[in-house]
Amino acid sequence: MKTEELIALLTSRKMKISTAESCTGGLIAQIITSIAGASAVFDCGIIAYLNKIKESILGVSAKTLSEFGAVSKQTAAEMAQGVLALSGADVAVSVTGIAGPGGGSVDKPVGTVFIGISSGSKTEVKKFLFKGDRESVRNQTAAAAIDMVIANLQDSF
Repeated sequence: MKTEELIALLTSRKMKISTAESCTGGLIAQIITSIAGASAVFDCGIIAYLNKIKESILGVSAKTLSEFGAVSKQTAAEMAQGVLALSGADVAVSVTGIAGPGGGSVDKPVGTVFIGISSGSKTEVKKFLFKGDRESVRNQTAAAAIDMVIANLQDSF
């Protein structure tokens, strides 16, 4: 995983990152903070497993949740924007998805994940479909989220 690269990139730019996680349950924050020097770049991590937390803490609208669902591009975007506003960090990453083994549907099978990145006024969300068991989906999600943040930072500056 490219966590050291992420921390070096954030450090060199004097930037802070925050996370808003659902299906990964704090895994991204744990991976980032397991690296020495993370305290210089990590602002906060919110685990918003329940919709009421997505609404009350991250500011995801009830309309978004009812219209598109918790696992959606729209929810991932609002989660990233919400934790960015809450924390005052320079960049935020959000994840929402279905890690399995249950909970999937035809439209959103197990392994469906949306990862959002928000920085300034820009928010980007990508949809992924990961294969494997619950742990594998969570690990692939965390790795993809870190890769997305790195790519976003490299493209932005």
